[in-house]
Amino acid sequence: MKVTIIGAGNVGSTCADAIAYKRIASEVVLLDIRENFAEGKALDMMQTSSLLGFNTKIVGSTNDYKKTAGSDVVVVTSGIPRKPGMTREELIGVNAGIVKTVTENVLAHSPNAVIVIVSNPMDTMTYLTFKESGLSKHRVIGMGGALDSARFRTYLSLAVERPSNDIHGMVIGGHGDTTMIPLTRLATYNGIPFENLLDQSTLDKVASDTMVGGKTLTGMLGTSAWYAPGAAVAYLVDSILHDQKRIIPCSVYLEGEYGQADICIGVPVVVGKNGWEKIIDLNLNDSEKELFKKSAAAVRNMNDALNAL
Repeated sequence: MKVTIIGAGNVGSTCADAIAYKRIASEVVLLDIRENFAEGKALDMMQTSSLLGFNTKIVGSTNDYKKTAGSDVVVVTSGIPRKPGMTREELIGVNAGIVKTVTENVLAHSPNAVIVIVSNPMDTMTYLTFKESGLSKHRVIGMGGALDSARFRTYLSLAVERPSNDIHGMVIGGHGDTTMIPLTRLATYNGIPFENLLDQSTLDKVASDTMVGGKTLTGMLGTSAWYAPGAAVAYLVDSILHDQKRIIPCSVYLEGEYGQADICIGVPVVVGKNGWEKIIDLNLNDSEKELFKKSAAAVRNMNDALNAL
């Protein structure tokens, strides 16, 4: 099984490293426009294989899309990263052109690939990819919900001082500081609702910390985070390649589900070998439905900005 990652920056290279280390694919191609950059990253990672015990082949290339041919999954991380004080929306003009060009090139060599979008603003870039590619909606997936949910589980873990692997929590809606919706009502610790474990003010703080999780790290690091985003991509790719049928919140194209249509936004989906296979209805309460409606409106505003370019 072959995975191509477009963009050998922090997120792309961390994703490649995680896929290789966990033996998710037999080959990973890392592509970048910078001369010898992807080649250097790939060689560095390959030199860890005998130390870490994996046999995944990692290939680097400077913008040679021929080397991506026959990929089962293509991950698009390319684009300028978010800087302190910059919103995801401000990235739209530059990254839209990059994502459109990349999608055309990868599909010329891997027409049957599932496309995973990481580039920001992620929901709008997913929408652009779906509209421009002509692919089935099931083969275009935005990664953001997997990352946001991992951050949500981390903050819940810190609040109760319990292992995050025993915690289940989900974030839906847009992948943005004001648009994501951490579902505190549905979060559980080994089946116990968090509403029984934490008071409302603590739950509200967990939710707000989750929503600004990316912004917080950008302020600390001076650029976008990469360890958790890279791991989130690897988790999603694993579910696709190995037909895991995991339920993962992802940005996908809606046609009436959750009261929305002609939009890509985060909802829980079953992810398997053909991409996303089924949207799961969470039976949101009235308050959650209203939040989702507002989130969708914000994502539509970004889509309108894209259409205005």
